[in-house]
Amino acid sequence: MHELSLCRSIYGIVEQSAHGRGVGVIHLQVGRMRQVVPDTLKYCWDLVVQSTGLEGSVLEVESMPAVVSCRACGTETHLEDVLMVLCGQCGSTDVAVVGGEQFLLTSIDLVSA
Repeated sequence: MHELSLCRSIYGIVEQSAHGRGVGVIHLQVGRMRQVVPDTLKYCWDLVVQSTGLEGSVLEVESMPAVVSCRACGTETHLEDVLMVLCGQCGSTDVAVVGGEQFLLTSIDLVSA
């Protein structure tokens, strides 16, 4: 379960960025090709922050689509099934992944004391 180690890393970043202030929501963008299960990530977050200054904070995970760009015809295709990496227009497998690999902490909502 790599979600637990991801949460430990997120914790370190958030704790350092918050400078002792209260944290409400941590916003993440996670690409579908990262093979991260959002519900498992949220569960692991609750385990990691238990009995810490970040207890009660929430991860908000925005799932980002897997997108490929076809080298043959130039079409960008949003992949529903990540196992089938091919152009949605011409069917070519000569594609470049242009989206869906990100794992970004986009913002932290601080709470007033």
